[in-house]
Amino acid sequence: MTNEEILNRLTNDEDYYGSFGKQFLSNSDIKTLLTNPLALHKDQGTSSAFLVGGYFHTAILEPDKLKKYKVIKSSSRNTKAYKELSGGEMCLLQDEVDRIELMLDKINNNKICVDLIRNANVEYEKPGITELFGNKWKGKADIVNHDDKVIIDLKTTNDLDAFRFSAKKYNYDSQAYIYSHLFGYEFMFIAIDKNTHQIGLFDCSDEFLERGKYKVEKASEVYDLFYKSEDFDPNQYFINQTL
Repeated sequence: MTNEEILNRLTNDEDYYGSFGKQFLSNSDIKTLLTNPLALHKDQGTSSAFLVGGYFHTAILEPDKLKKYKVIKSSSRNTKAYKELSGGEMCLLQDEVDRIELMLDKINNNKICVDLIRNANVEYEKPGITELFGNKWKGKADIVNHDDKVIIDLKTTNDLDAFRFSAKKYNYDSQAYIYSHLFGYEFMFIAIDKNTHQIGLFDCSDEFLERGKYKVEKASEVYDLFYKSEDFDPNQYFINQTL
């Protein structure tokens, strides 16, 4: 397949997250490769935080797809009503959706955010592929702003003041490194605090990107060892460090 044909398929979520897309590594694989390589591509389940973040992204970028989310009017996920209506799936609570709507209002009423997200030559949910350290990588950018030549990723956070620490913990540094290579633009985050609704704009330092590069390189080495070395026995693998 040509790159154009591959990218056309990756615009479809079923292909991007399904078996077709799994021929590529992605930033979501970094943690698994660095901590538990044998769990690569295994279902990790869905958390409420992941669901809230997904709804927030969809509401801003693809509001026509909000109907795919099931919303239940319940005080918690422990009630009988929730358990009956959810059918065992992880669903959004109406209170969570109401709070997301408040965050959306905050974003949509901020001139800088609107200029970056709306009032420009932009593409949403744009896939990209590249080769890094001998392996094929994919990514899907929230927003590619061609006027400002910047890739924008939307984040929700429980503590905006601690976002720089979350960026390290959740591998936003490797995401920035990968995406800057996928699309050839600088990378920035727009984050909003889920509690205070305060907005933060975060660009990426050279140090941040170098830390991301290190993670991607190490993850590639682990992938090569576990999945491309014919004689490798994972039972003999161990981590050796000096404390």
